[in-house]
Amino acid sequence: MGYEWLAVASASLWAIAALISVKPARHLGAFAYSRWRMFLVTLMLGSMSLLTGGWQTLTASTLPQLALSGLIGIFIGDTALYACMNRLGPRRSGLLFSCHALFSALLGLWLFNEQLTGWRLLGAILVFAGVLLAILFGRRSSSNEWEQIRGSLGIGIGLGLTAALCQSLGVIIAKPVMMSGTVDAVSGSGIRMASALLAHCTLRTIGMPLARPINPINRQIFALITANGFLAMALGMTLILVALRQGEVGMVAILSSTTPVILLPLLWWHSGERPSLAAWVGALIATLGTALVLGFSGH
Repeated sequence: MGYEWLAVASASLWAIAALISVKPARHLGAFAYSRWRMFLVTLMLGSMSLLTGGWQTLTASTLPQLALSGLIGIFIGDTALYACMNRLGPRRSGLLFSCHALFSALLGLWLFNEQLTGWRLLGAILVFAGVLLAILFGRRSSSNEWEQIRGSLGIGIGLGLTAALCQSLGVIIAKPVMMSGTVDAVSGSGIRMASALLAHCTLRTIGMPLARPINPINRQIFALITANGFLAMALGMTLILVALRQGEVGMVAILSSTTPVILLPLLWWHSGERPSLAAWVGALIATLGTALVLGFSGH
């Protein structure tokens, strides 16, 4: 299989995982769901790291950077993403999360004096315009519970953008360690996930009300969380790593960012309702913008 198909396959797995996560995230609440998911994914990544011997590539000097990346990118970012999804559904939260490409470009501009001109500037504008179009005009009166807005639209948008910003910051913090080529990618991801899990467990231990589950976990919810973690992290991330070894980083990033578009036919299949034209156009514009930002970023 060519690396292009591996990247598209990973984007498809992330789209399926997003749909699987809706029920358990609403059943448990964003904090409890994130905690269980991080626990299971940490186990998966830790087991893979032990089996491959990748843990031996971790050093005392790289651990703090990876842990900080996990606290910002996964502990805050993932929890904000699932809180957003509980309010706005998987389509809108996925679109808002796609803004991480835009934030990465802006942070590169600020932190590394990178340029945001030409195609990258056009891409950044398209991401913003596409997300805006799909969220503000992509609504139609729908009986599908995944399309209904629960609570404030503004708070939901704020949570989605927070998730995207934290994802960008987490990647930027971990980037020097991962780009050095000395740290095993699976083991590095495991450390990021474990640090986020530790923070979540701390909140639960001190009895923070938000950290308590809304409903108790059951077998079905546990199975859904396991499936989500396996598809998104164990399988999806592994395919991305294989694709990165075989192909160009920019092209892999572009193809793996098509999740918001792949989500639309999946939602259509699940609900039997065709998404509105604005939802399709907005998702396509946002994905094209992401492609331009990533494709011309020189990564």
